[in-house]
Amino acid sequence: MIAPESAAIAVPESAQPPLLEVRDLKVHFPFVRGHLFGRQRGVVRAVDGVSLQLAEGETLGLVGESGCGKSTLARGILRLVRPTAGEVWFAGRRIDNVSRAEMRQVRSGLQMIFQDPFASLNPRMTVGRIVAEPMEVGGLYNREHRRLEVMRLLELVGLNPRFLNRYPHEFSGGQRQRIGIARALAVNPRVILCDEPVSALDVSIQAQIVNLLQDLQQQLGLSYIFIAHDLSVVRHIADRVGVMYLGRLVEVADSRELYEQPRHPYTRALLESVPIPDPVRERQRSHHLLGGEVPSPDREYPGCQFADRCPRREEKCDRESPGLEGESHAVACWYPLEENATHDGSTHDEAGGRRE
Repeated sequence: MIAPESAAIAVPESAQPPLLEVRDLKVHFPFVRGHLFGRQRGVVRAVDGVSLQLAEGETLGLVGESGCGKSTLARGILRLVRPTAGEVWFAGRRIDNVSRAEMRQVRSGLQMIFQDPFASLNPRMTVGRIVAEPMEVGGLYNREHRRLEVMRLLELVGLNPRFLNRYPHEFSGGQRQRIGIARALAVNPRVILCDEPVSALDVSIQAQIVNLLQDLQQQLGLSYIFIAHDLSVVRHIADRVGVMYLGRLVEVADSRELYEQPRHPYTRALLESVPIPDPVRERQRSHHLLGGEVPSPDREYPGCQFADRCPRREEKCDRESPGLEGESHAVACWYPLEENATHDGSTHDEAGGRRE
């Protein structure tokens, strides 16, 4: 197997050091397959060498198919699952190897909003206790101060402060997600990892939650890693977007540039899968459908993991794994789409002809 070249980390142009940095993070899960006798052990490479940076006040969107490792990456950063390898740095401090007690302190600066606003809330606890619990764990404030802070947070996320004695089942899905946001804000974090926070909500409620997150970011100076499979939502909220495929980042770029000039064939296919409301334009635009099956994450590939489904596949793709190369626009592909590609992904050569 030929090892991939060291991956560059696509970062925003800023003189300030990153607030959060992930270096070659891997999260592998062991599993057993086969019959009772003659078992064969292997690993699922849920996250397989991801490097990224998040600047102060920035929103980094993460998109990709279900099972590509987006949520596992977020949990690995927070060490809700133990990373297999790699490093995580927060505010200039390495946090992937600290003790449990130290990690509890670190999590006051790193919080998470979960996908299911009902499953993530304890049904036996009142809203007041749910929001106050992180303050109690962190030793913040006395009992009366905590009560006042809970009321302030509920009001901040658009809920009536008098609701603090109610239980989660008494609220709608959008209201429960607001409670989850208030809980994440309880310890004054600097970074919030949003794990598909709107995917379980109605479309009309999704817009309200996204607008709330943007308002809170402006008011409190928050930084987000926003995970979603809805590309339109990510385009609306993210400053930069990272595209994941089978545990790896395959493209990272400024949001506008990535949506207008995708350079990885997988990114192009993802964007073309989003329907256009105009039926005339929808019929006219080209679609690059992906063939083959999604590879299994328990296999190790000598070349590019996307090769079996890629329309630009060459012999080199089967032999060598591409690293994530580039600065403002990074792509992991030996034969990326040209920057002046037409809407159907072809380019024009010097003679004026079209080249696939």
